[in-house]
Amino acid sequence: EWENQTILVEFFLKGLSGHPRLELLFFVLIFLMYVVILLGNGTLILISILDPHLHIPMYFFLGNLSFLDICYTTISIPSNLVSLLSERKTISLSGCAVQMFLGLAMGTTECVLLGMMSFDCYVAICNPLRYPIIMSKDAYVPMAVGSWFAGIVNSAVQTTFVVQLPFCRNTVMKMACADISGNEFIMLVATILFTLMPLLLIIISYSLIISSILKIHSSEGRSKAFSTCSAHLTVVIIFYGTILSMYMKPKSKETFNSDDLDATNKIISILRNKDVKEAVKHLLNRRFFSK
Repeated sequence: EWENQTILVEFFLKGLSGHPRLELLFFVLIFLMYVVILLGNGTLILISILDPHLHIPMYFFLGNLSFLDICYTTISIPSNLVSLLSERKTISLSGCAVQMFLGLAMGTTECVLLGMMSFDCYVAICNPLRYPIIMSKDAYVPMAVGSWFAGIVNSAVQTTFVVQLPFCRNTVMKMACADISGNEFIMLVATILFTLMPLLLIIISYSLIISSILKIHSSEGRSKAFSTCSAHLTVVIIFYGTILSMYMKPKSKETFNSDDLDATNKIISILRNKDVKEAVKHLLNRRFFSK
């Protein structure tokens, strides 16, 4: 039935177009947040590299998260800023594919990396004497590399299947002129492997961590143990909380005042990328003030 339709080579970027009078204000706010994200995360990465005392697994993982946030925001925010000031709000199919690949890669990598970090917290609190052996450099570096590899492979597979679809209208997947059941199955498998499985690992790790902390008799010891994983727990709550708030809403709510909901979701997704900076800042402050 779609043989007579025009096959699109570009997509319309809706962005925050539901609020045209506020586009300049959105531009200034988003630009300032982007600069803060770049400077904050960049500075923290530099400090964690230059300070030998921070060459430990947790700071190594947090450095990866900071770099992820820089990449993730750079993928989307510059194009959004251009779109806010441009009358022609479109993106080519190839540009969309590149942005989709990089966005999925960064998102998947962060999910897996947060799971790896929960294991690091578990070992640090539940097996402190064996921590230097279990979480040696030969262990935590491959864990980070594996997270990046999983993100890139998952993104490459999903993006390849999506770009092969013929498109009749101007949004991805929902307007594809073909059966997308295969794509949906791949997305389901990827969600289970790279989002829910890391979340399960996090839940199990923190269940064991809480159990171990409750066995500590002194309040000072419990506070010190909890502070070890507080930064990671903060990132996990913000990261998965944002995902749930954006993608797990009932459809009936989606239809009510959809422009406001879309704008809220987009701003929330930008604010989420400041969570790593705050977490690393917390850890660095704790490290420096404890000297």
